[in-house]
Amino acid sequence: MGSIKDKVAIIGMGCTKFGEHWDKSAEDLMVEAYKECIDDAGIEMKDIEAVWHGVCFDEIGVGKAATPASTTLKTPFIPVTRVENFCATGTEALRGAAYAVAAGVYDVCLAIGVEKLKDTGYGGLPDFSKLLGTRGIVAHPNMTAPGMFACMANAYFAKYNIDPERGKRALAHISVKSHKNGALNPKAHLRREVTIEQVLNAPMVAYPLGLFDCCGVSDGAAAAIVVRADKAKEYREDPVYIKSLQIALSSGEELMYTQWDGAHIETAVRAGKAAFKEAGIENPRKEISMMELHDCFSITELVTCEDLGISPRGKAIEDVESGFFDLDGEIPCQPDGGLKCFGHPIGASGLRMMYEMYKQLQGKAGKRQIDDPRIGLTHNMGGFPAMNIISVAIVGL
Repeated sequence: MGSIKDKVAIIGMGCTKFGEHWDKSAEDLMVEAYKECIDDAGIEMKDIEAVWHGVCFDEIGVGKAATPASTTLKTPFIPVTRVENFCATGTEALRGAAYAVAAGVYDVCLAIGVEKLKDTGYGGLPDFSKLLGTRGIVAHPNMTAPGMFACMANAYFAKYNIDPERGKRALAHISVKSHKNGALNPKAHLRREVTIEQVLNAPMVAYPLGLFDCCGVSDGAAAAIVVRADKAKEYREDPVYIKSLQIALSSGEELMYTQWDGAHIETAVRAGKAAFKEAGIENPRKEISMMELHDCFSITELVTCEDLGISPRGKAIEDVESGFFDLDGEIPCQPDGGLKCFGHPIGASGLRMMYEMYKQLQGKAGKRQIDDPRIGLTHNMGGFPAMNIISVAIVGL
């Protein structure tokens, strides 16, 4: 099987501040991320040979044009491909650009992702039976994201005989950690620190998930320039190299058979194994320096740490309690605040995660800088525990 390991490098990235951008259009956000990205790379639009543009929902204005990136960014008669893979959309855009470069078809490509969720009314508890039914994902009446992930949390507590109150406190630690990191990040949506007690006493959404266990709804955009690895240092001294980029999708068989325990994400296990194999990583707990995981809910982060083999099964709660994933821990998780605090405009999130890995590896993350990171991992999840899309990307120096 082929591999893109060290065949592609990222030489420029850009990311807007995430938040409620009522005064900006999706196009405005795209331009802002693109400008930072291209200035960072030190190139011009004429140097870009192809573009992959990620956006999830059609309801926003940018999604209605056949090639919105071409009209917004004024691309000069080059290929522009729009991609959508639910919450892995941003990573899907990067994958398209990176694979094209790795194949030798192009030397320089742009990946850009954007979403204006605040303009869609996507918030609170949307009717997923209607929303996801159009995308081929099995959904049922009264099905909500907090409800599905709350079921996974309770299944996890039951499987590993964890007292629910201890489990809820561990989930609160995850949220407190992310808020603390987000407070250090000027581009994060939510920048206020919270305490364990505030998280535990917050309004309940779906037990054991309270208000602070759920990520926010944000607007934002992010972008990346990728080039052939052997040409990367012609553009900059500190490029970041792609070691692996894997995407896997569940067929929904978890819903249909009894083998699935409801306490983990099988697709994440498969995608993680494929990513580590491609990157040549044998012991992720020892080799990964930092992670950006898809913390749509605090329980998702906890379970993903086990699905990716960072924590032993049933032991992630102990790693959380010990501070293993804190900013000053062994493997910092969500150093930029994660979906929880940086925000989650769906089409941009995968690229936003990569933006943090890129800045950290270059030593340019400011107050949240990690000491001497070597390998960074990003993980996206779209859908629900029983039927989903997972992307895992690994980058390094």
